[in-house]
Amino acid sequence: MTLQVRNTSTSTIPNLAVTVDAFSYVSNFPELASSKRPIWVVEQGPGAVPKRPVQSQAISPPGGGQTAYVNTWALGPLASGHTQTFTWRVTPVKSGIYNVHYTIAAGLAGRSRARLANGAIPHGHFKVAIAPRPPATHVNPETGQVERGRYVPGTSVTTG
Repeated sequence: MTLQVRNTSTSTIPNLAVTVDAFSYVSNFPELASSKRPIWVVEQGPGAVPKRPVQSQAISPPGGGQTAYVNTWALGPLASGHTQTFTWRVTPVKSGIYNVHYTIAAGLAGRSRARLANGAIPHGHFKVAIAPRPPATHVNPETGQVERGRYVPGTSVTTG
């Protein structure tokens, strides 16, 4: 998932932040350890992955934009006229149709406020459909490309 934010004001945004309220849902099923259930698993959040002090294997690195807030990422200052791209690598885990809501802020706390020209808080949403299973695809052994449909051995391979 990718979201681009452009600073159209004449001043620098101190700490550009985006809050996404759509990576999970609440279940009322009894006896759950937590009522908050995932729709997507965030494999990597926005920002460069921090360098590790020792050699190790990272599994689902958090991304440099991670904050103490569960659903908010910040990428630092954004100069006037510049654009910042927030990219989340996500894996869907619950099929269905969802509305992804996001809000843009000029900082995590304090007096900095992001506002549109009309004074409104910058926010938006878009609809996403998650299929119950991925489409049938295969790697064509002749080209190495991923193709739609199921592979039937012996039908598209020529030897010579």
